[in-house]
Order: sequence, then structure tokens, then C-alpha cells
Amino acid sequence: MFLTNALKRLTLAALVALPFAAGATDGTATDSAADIWGADRARIFDASEVTLDEFKWIARPVIVFADTAADPAFSQQIELLTQRMDELIARDVVIITDTSPDDRSELRRKLRPRGFMLTLIGKDGGVKLRKPFPWDVREISRSIDKMPMRQQEIRDAKRGR
Repeated sequence: MFLTNALKRLTLAALVALPFAAGATDGTATDSAADIWGADRARIFDASEVTLDEFKWIARPVIVFADTAADPAFSQQIELLTQRMDELIARDVVIITDTSPDDRSELRRKLRPRGFMLTLIGKDGGVKLRKPFPWDVREISRSIDKMPMRQQEIRDAKRGR
């Protein structure tokens, strides 16, 4: 059990630390972050790699901020998200991390976190949720499922669209 958890943490750390692949899905520089995410929905992006506009009307960004990747709340949140990634994928969630306050990413300038913060952005680009502590995927999913656009997606899926 300990070894399994240790391996999960190492895998999570490696995923978060992965540099952005400039060539992306087919080796061209024109692939947007949304294209890359479309090819690998479990991909975790760094805030320096993306803009919110790239995901507008395509995905629901969940942004996890911390002042350092060593923040226990950050590690816990990433573990919670990756444990139930399939539920997030079903809801068109893209995970974005920002653990570099000195780099002042576009997301950090726009959302202005103080220490750890979890932010859920809707497909319309609006902030839907902010939490100063880690949140389980179950609660995130419930919040998403209450959104009008998600309700429409569920209805469309039932009709076979």
C-alpha cells in the first residue's frame, strides 16, 4: 500500500512537472492547448502553457494554484483530481496548475490567488467556484452537474445527440 501511494505521488509529480510539448499532437507548432487536451484528456497543463480563451466553449478548466509544488494542499488536490480523472473527463474538465507566483502567469494575474486556491471555470469562461482548500472530485462534479450548460449536455446525451 505504501509503495503504491509513493508511486502514485511520484507519477503525479512527474505529470505536473512535464514540460509543454511544443510539437504537440502531430509535431506542428499550430496545435493549441485545446487540441492537445482533445488528444489526451488526462493531460495536466501548467498555467504558462495555456490561456483560458483556448478552452472557451470547449472545456471547463479547473485551475489549482499554490505558492510551491511542495504545498501539501496542492499535492492533496492533484491526488484527488487524478484518482477520479474519468469523472472529470466525462464533464470536459481540463486541469491546469500554477505553482510559480513569481512568473505571474495570465491566469494568476486574472484570478489573483493567495496561496492555495482551486478555481473552476465554466465553458463560458466565467469563474464558477473558488475554494481555499482541496476539494474532492465528487463535490466538483456536483457543482458542474448543476450548471445549465451541463444540464443541457446530459439531456442531449440521453437523446443520443
